[in-house]
Amino acid sequence: MQMTDMEKMPLVSIIIPCYNGAKTLRICLDSVLQQTYKNLEVITVNDGSTDDTEAIVSSYADRFENAGMTLRYVYQENQGLGAAINAGLSVFSGDYLCWIDCDDFMLPESIRLRMEYLESHPEFAVVTSDAYLFDEADLTTPTGRASAGKKELDNPHQFELLLRGKSIFCAGCHMVRSSAFLDVVPQRKIYPARRGQNWQMLLPVYYKYKRVFIDEPLYGYVIHKTSMSAADDTKEKWCIRYREHLDIVMNTLDSIDMPYMERRKYKRIFKVIFARQMLYLGTSYKDCWMLLKYLIRIILLGDFKWSDAKWLSGLLSKRFKRK
Repeated sequence: MQMTDMEKMPLVSIIIPCYNGAKTLRICLDSVLQQTYKNLEVITVNDGSTDDTEAIVSSYADRFENAGMTLRYVYQENQGLGAAINAGLSVFSGDYLCWIDCDDFMLPESIRLRMEYLESHPEFAVVTSDAYLFDEADLTTPTGRASAGKKELDNPHQFELLLRGKSIFCAGCHMVRSSAFLDVVPQRKIYPARRGQNWQMLLPVYYKYKRVFIDEPLYGYVIHKTSMSAADDTKEKWCIRYREHLDIVMNTLDSIDMPYMERRKYKRIFKVIFARQMLYLGTSYKDCWMLLKYLIRIILLGDFKWSDAKWLSGLLSKRFKRK
């Protein structure tokens, strides 16, 4: 049987984890249907939603089939974002892999431009685009770009930059060569945190392979008032969030095949980042015990600096200044 032109083209898999995302899922799926590149395998993972997620995905079946795209639906009991990604990783079959959030959307050329770049540049395993930032109330006027403040976008070695929070992070900006991903994550499983998937997906690939950046927004990242990060408005919630991130990164570093001393170095880097996050959180909420605890932690990690001494001196002088 002769292969069709579509069958000869690389297959791109897109994993879309969904949890109670019925209000935004249609916009996300519509943006996939509008892609100029059509050889797509779209895997929607319903992470135990209690809304109309299943019915919405089902209503798109004919539209995806008519567009020449494969739409797959996976249901699991609610386990969190990392586990939902794992459900998609267990079944994807594409030459290239993307993952997007169900409350965001892709611009029409997103898949084609990134796939063609990886096809013509075999020395790279990941291609990352820029993204427009949108407020949920207006999806027509961007409020900024994901690249803002990032100084080493063209650096092909992104591992330590991502670890330090200096690399583009939003999910739908990345396309990974599947052969490279399965080389470093052969078990097709990442650390199944309740939230977060980008560290687990990208750090293992960035450690071994090079990334290239396309200086063009190809993704729409929507900022929602009810998102996980927006809801972190108390000290306790921020503490939980930072501890979750620490847990994700430590477990992901443990999963990467690297020398012991190198892993120890990278763990120390992130432990310092975590301690500083908690230190500044304690300062913001005027929690002296928290401030002292993480100041001591930074000293023990050997990262106390002259600038820290000046900052601490100024802070204490303000606190104990006589009225």
